[in-house]
Amino acid sequence: MSEPKQPSRAQQLVGDFAPKLAELTDEVLFGDVWARPELSPRDRSLVTVAALIANGNTEQLSGHLLRARENGLTESELAEVIIHLAFYAGWPRAMSAVRVAREVFNR
Repeated sequence: MSEPKQPSRAQQLVGDFAPKLAELTDEVLFGDVWARPELSPRDRSLVTVAALIANGNTEQLSGHLLRARENGLTESELAEVIIHLAFYAGWPRAMSAVRVAREVFNR
């Protein structure tokens, strides 16, 4: 007998309240969009982290910083993304991103 399947991160975060959103996140976003071969997972992480910072979505940033590191981006490269975006997305957003990155990378 196989072990029961563990709930995905999306199911853990929103599945009790919005199960369809969790399903779409798992099947469409991560099951299709993130799996497309036209961009590497590293590139997708870079784009996603930049978009989250630029839009001020720091609540979603923690998980994507960890994913970015798993996908091959270094902490130094992620810091450089934040520095670069300070001039294009705004200083306060970059400062908020640094706070999140410090928490994620335990600095």
